[in-house]
Amino acid sequence: MGDLGRIHQLIISVGGQKLTFNLEVILMTWIVIAVLLIFGVMMTRQRGVLPHSMQVLGELFVGQFYQLTEDAVGKEYVEKYAPLICSVFMFVVFSNLLGIFPHLEEPTKDLNTPLSLGIMGFVIAHYAGIRSKGFKAYAKEYFQPVFFMMPLNVIGELAKIISISFRLFGNIMGGSIIILVVSYLCYSIVLPPFLLAFFGIFVGTVQAFVFTMLTLVYISIQVK
Repeated sequence: MGDLGRIHQLIISVGGQKLTFNLEVILMTWIVIAVLLIFGVMMTRQRGVLPHSMQVLGELFVGQFYQLTEDAVGKEYVEKYAPLICSVFMFVVFSNLLGIFPHLEEPTKDLNTPLSLGIMGFVIAHYAGIRSKGFKAYAKEYFQPVFFMMPLNVIGELAKIISISFRLFGNIMGGSIIILVVSYLCYSIVLPPFLLAFFGIFVGTVQAFVFTMLTLVYISIQVK
């Protein structure tokens, strides 16, 4: 996880309103996207009946997430949502791991990234619910078990965005702060590298998996 330095921003005025863009987060996000594209090319290059090692790794990885998706949403929806689940996990895990490299930062350390992913998952889940149940049956669920529970049910659904987003943001940002403080105290000699490996690799991977599985669960709840 990189140093917490000065934030470089791009401020654009549109219609009297100022839009602020964090250039570091945008750059780090594009680095992750580039890495994922390279990773995808390596996985699919020279595919054959006798797969090479990278193809085997890719097939095992995709196969596991297809199986998880099928277990959650059923065979009817697996082809539709498994690619999304694979993509979300890969983006989040590579974003979390980016900070272990010098001078790079995790895009997920900025709240806008996990919040955007949380909103995306929320919209997709509820769109899937409307498509699978029909709008009337979908809307009726908000009035269960009694009609006056509707406001609480709506708040409960919206709270899922906050829960899933702040969990990821809090763990990644918290790890960065701990490493920064300990690095100053220990002069970056012994302990910080171990913390870097722990928060960057272990916690980063676990949080990516948790975020992805929660997104899958939200979709599963809506389509069933």
